[in-house]
Amino acid sequence: MSRAPGKPRGIKILGLDPGSRFTGYGVVLRTGNQLEALAAGRLSVPQKLSLAARLHWLTDQVQGLIEEHAPDEVALETTFAGVNNRSLIVMAQARGAILSALGGRAIEPREFSPAEIKRTVTGNGRADKVQVARMVSMLLKIDTGKTSSDATDALAIALCHAQNVTMDSIKRRALC
Repeated sequence: MSRAPGKPRGIKILGLDPGSRFTGYGVVLRTGNQLEALAAGRLSVPQKLSLAARLHWLTDQVQGLIEEHAPDEVALETTFAGVNNRSLIVMAQARGAILSALGGRAIEPREFSPAEIKRTVTGNGRADKVQVARMVSMLLKIDTGKTSSDATDALAIALCHAQNVTMDSIKRRALC
């Protein structure tokens, strides 16, 4: 990516919302105080495959996202305890596949809890999906009505990270 002389280089953040059936992704560019959505979508894991093959597929897809979007940083939602232990285990396995893809690229993700993401994006750690989607739409100036909830959640994760980027990180990247 070339940049104009004197123009600060932005930080490209890949947000990932891991799921056993669907994994959302969102790419946000932060340049100073400006935020821009570059991409968003949902990876639909083929259910006809065995568990090992599904996890391998997810690893490959995340590596493809990294190659395609070349993020500077990656943010990931942490696992939260749900009502169904089986769902929690399958979700943890999907996170493991994602972490494996990131580890293979020597990327250390920043992880945020669901409440931390909601609080950062909406100001309320207990906000519902509609409130989160509305704020993502407002902050990024996009129509989230045409975006899957998985992709909207991933954009919220990327936004959370963009709002939590330290000055040291900004300075370090500006010197590159």
